[in-house]
Amino acid sequence: MSTWFQVAKSLLAPSASDCLICGKKTQLSSEIPEVCKICQTSIPWIRNPRCSKCGRHVGCPDCSRSGDTGPIVCNRSAVAYTSVMREVLGQYKYRGNERLAPVLGLMLDRAYTVLQAERGQLRGEGSRQIHSKFPAIKGKFKRISRASLWQADLLVPVPVSDARLAERGFNQAERLADVLSRCRRIPQLPLLVRTHHTGKQSFKSRAERLADMKHAFAANPDPAIRAEFVYWLESAGLQTQSQPLQIIIIDDIYTTGSTIRACAETIHVLTGSLGCTADIYSLTWARS
Repeated sequence: MSTWFQVAKSLLAPSASDCLICGKKTQLSSEIPEVCKICQTSIPWIRNPRCSKCGRHVGCPDCSRSGDTGPIVCNRSAVAYTSVMREVLGQYKYRGNERLAPVLGLMLDRAYTVLQAERGQLRGEGSRQIHSKFPAIKGKFKRISRASLWQADLLVPVPVSDARLAERGFNQAERLADVLSRCRRIPQLPLLVRTHHTGKQSFKSRAERLADMKHAFAANPDPAIRAEFVYWLESAGLQTQSQPLQIIIIDDIYTTGSTIRACAETIHVLTGSLGCTADIYSLTWARS
């Protein structure tokens, strides 16, 4: 009888699995897939950014010193870039653990929640409602309008160079945008390309990063992408609206912000050439 009871208990009990963060076989969290409860509770979420501009969780001398409004409204990041988070990102980007993609994407969705709440408070109940289809863009989503919730119009992933894409096999920013796009039903489009390979930014100083990013991005020259973007604007009636487009740039990590700013400047030029204005934000998985 005792043997039967143990078997029945093991069948009814939740099965233990390997945690993607610590690697231990244990009970997983119900909030973050394939992450154990201990690791989930220890994730360094950025719930209340101290810097309203770059979303940093600690004091930010860069934003306060420069006083520059810059081409983005603000950045928000899901987590602080601790040593544990650095290892998680390394497992994904450099060691090819692609099982982490949906995990990191769902974590990024937390940053979207923070941004949405902040923008909703600033804009109140008067946020724009769009009732239209988005044909030809990934997902072919229809906007789910809620007057009380701010919602982005478009996600734009930071592009990687051809050399980095060949080395890694994927663009981590695009994968993150894919998850957020499905969660929030916001279309994404690769509006940008990287014009030259800049090498790994993690080994460079702030000044070197800023210099590297000058003219590092351009509008995607693919006629199909431009036509898709124009068609989307026209079908959604966004070219004729007085309110600016709400565009979010997606990347894995925000360090100096040079990459995000360079991307945002290019998008401003692109939308301006099409007779539109844009409020541009960025969401990154981590903030260093």
